[in-house]
Amino acid sequence: MASNNEFISDSGSDCTEYWIDWFLGSRGNEYFCDVDIEYITDRFNLTGLNQYVDRISLLVDIITDRTQINENQPEQTRIKLEETAKFLYALIHARYVITLRGLGKMLEKYRNADFGYCPRVHCKLTPLLPIGLSDVPRVSSVKLYCPNCEDLYNPKSSRHAAIDGAFFGTSFPAMFLQTYPEYVPSHNVDIYTPKIFGFQIHESAKLTRWRQLQREKTVKRLDAMDVKHGKHQPGGYAEPVEEPTPVVTTKKSRKKYNN
Repeated sequence: MASNNEFISDSGSDCTEYWIDWFLGSRGNEYFCDVDIEYITDRFNLTGLNQYVDRISLLVDIITDRTQINENQPEQTRIKLEETAKFLYALIHARYVITLRGLGKMLEKYRNADFGYCPRVHCKLTPLLPIGLSDVPRVSSVKLYCPNCEDLYNPKSSRHAAIDGAFFGTSFPAMFLQTYPEYVPSHNVDIYTPKIFGFQIHESAKLTRWRQLQREKTVKRLDAMDVKHGKHQPGGYAEPVEEPTPVVTTKKSRKKYNN
């Protein structure tokens, strides 16, 4: 790579030789992985993206360090060109992360819990995966999917919460867990039920019983289909922890204590 291909950001940060390294090192871009240059330059992988950005060839050249943004251009033009290059890279990223190479890179980030842990207590710090609610950009921000409770959460950081969900797409977590089934955790079926002095509140107790009934029905269906679902099976169900029965003090015992 020629030395005159250095990309200098307008934010005043340190210079870096490669545009992708600069992008990945920017604050708020920790969720993104390194997309291979060969993937970016393959025109087939860019099909349909011209409906979102103009001058794709120029933007690809900027991303792959074949050219640099002309510093003699007006500042507003340079900023717009830089932001459009970021946008294009993020759209390509959404397609790349569901390829075998992309899944492998995201696996390393998942192992390092780069996306954070599930805030639900019963999930016991299960690492999260990024997901979009739409494959169309500018519709919804990125969410975080927990493979244990199978629910969605908002990122803690405001920088991450501002990322477009389309930069990861709606299919990534499912594709990831199908490719690496050994990382599908055993589902924890423990449910918190509000209590007063150890006794369950009636309405909350009814909801808990309904949830447990639905789980039992699911287990019966799996048994009927001869599908393994034990706690040592990926995606199986862990045994619930039985809660202690509250001790009730009778009138007779209270009189004996008073005497």
